[in-house]
Order: sequence, then structure tokens, then C-alpha cells
Amino acid sequence: MNESPPTTPACYRHPDRETYVRCTRCDRPICPDCMRDAAVGFQCPECVAEGRRSVRPARTAFGGGAAGRHGYVTKALIALNLLVMLVSIGSDRGGDAAAGGAGFGGLLGGGTPLTAWGAVYAISPPGYLPMGIANGEWYRLVTAMFLHYGLLHLLLNMWALWVLGRSLEASLGRLRFLGLYLLAGLGGNVAAYAFSHPQAATVGASTAVFGLFAALIIIERKMGRDISQVIPILVINLIFTFTVPGISVPGHLGGMLIGGAMALVLAYAPRSHRTRVQVAGGAVLLLLLLGLAVVRTAALLT
Repeated sequence: MNESPPTTPACYRHPDRETYVRCTRCDRPICPDCMRDAAVGFQCPECVAEGRRSVRPARTAFGGGAAGRHGYVTKALIALNLLVMLVSIGSDRGGDAAAGGAGFGGLLGGGTPLTAWGAVYAISPPGYLPMGIANGEWYRLVTAMFLHYGLLHLLLNMWALWVLGRSLEASLGRLRFLGLYLLAGLGGNVAAYAFSHPQAATVGASTAVFGLFAALIIIERKMGRDISQVIPILVINLIFTFTVPGISVPGHLGGMLIGGAMALVLAYAPRSHRTRVQVAGGAVLLLLLLGLAVVRTAALLT
């Protein structure tokens, strides 16, 4: 009786290719094009994908993703601020938008149609065209943190964002860092709205930057790192805040207060319910800011 010769195994993904190599995980035959290096032998593409899904991604000490070490959010925020500055200069049509304005000893740029549209501005005087946050232009509480009075104003804030942002984004992860930045910027703008003169116009990323200063001190302290080099820089910036005319004291202090508060939530949320507590803490701060803005609006309209 003649026995039929044994058949050569074929790749399960490419039946026309003979192979004697098998996936070490599922034992299916795989050809060279389907082989994926594994700790022992080779695996098929499906088993490699399944293994990746079963492995939890690396997280930071505060629950964020490890991708934050690349600084993508920091770079994107800087790029956005630069783009808005170019649009602002373009809207001025040859004015003093880039430099030569009245602020900071004449070194800052002047206002532009874009800064007039997006600055923190409470309410117009009686008899003028109604404008300002109290007249329903609530978007100003967000847009103001991406606008600047000239290139010097922009460069100072972007340098600080580059230095502080990369470290915080690496520690917190992209989403947590972005939430911290936006909430601190909003906090500073709400404080400027609530505690500045109703006809004062305020713009700048410094509201968020001061929040990053406070957050960096809290986060670095939580991780047991030396903060002796950060505190003097913050003190110098606070001295400038209180001594240089034209700087929004409520905006800087409000951003620092909210940034610090959010950093405390991020740093000290219990590990077992970390994400829920962090989200809830951010939501509480957001509601408090909105409540303060509503109270200020009611006071201006009465």
C-alpha cells in the first residue's frame, strides 16, 4: 500500500508559500513576510497585534501618557500663538502691532483690530457700541490667552512656555498638561475680568504661564526634585508684575492661583481613583471660574 508523501505546510496568510516556520504563540505556519521577531522565535501579525492590545501603555507618575515627553502640546501651543501673532500683525495694516507701542517702556507692540476683538474687556462705557464680556462676548475669556501686544510680549511668554511646558508635559502627559494650561489661562482671564477696571483690555499667554510656574513647583516638589532654581525666577516675574505699568496683576495672580490649585489636584489625587478625581477637580475649578464671571457680569449690568 503506497502512502501519500507528507504535504509541506503553507503560510496561513499566503497559501501559495511553503514554510516550516510556525508562530510561537498560535502555532500557525508563517512565511518570511509574516514573521515578526518575538522574545523567542517569531510570531504572526495577528498575535503581535493582540499582544500589543493586552499590554498597558506606560503612564507617568500622575496618570498621563508617556508620549508627553515629546512635548507635542507645548510645541503646538507655541505654534498657535505665533500664528495668531502673524494674523494680528496682518490685521493692523502697517501700524505698531509688532513693536513700538506704548507698553513696557515703548517696547511692546500696539493694539490691533484682532486684539480689540479678542482681549479681556469687561464692558463699554454708556453711549458707546455695546461690547465686552458683560455684553455677551464670553469668547474673550479664551481668545485673550492667545493674543499679544507685539513681538517682545510674545517672545517673553513663548520662552517661558517652552521652558516650563516641556517639563510639565513630560511629567503630566499631553491631556493633563493641556487641561492645566487652558484652565490656568482661563483663571487668569476671569480674574482680570472680575478685578480690573471695566474698560481695561488684557491679552497674553502670561495668565497660563504663571499657572505653569506654580504647577511646576508643586509637581517637582511632589516628585522630590530640587525647586531652588524655579522659585527665584517666579519671584522676579512677580516683581515685574507689581512694578511694571500696564501688566495685569489680577490676571497673573489668578492664573497662578488656578494653575497651582489644578496642579495640587493632579499631584495628590488618590491612585485608586486618580483620573476621576483629577477630572472632577478640574470641573469644580471651571465651575467656580464661571460662577465668578457670572457674578461680575451681574454687577456690571446693574
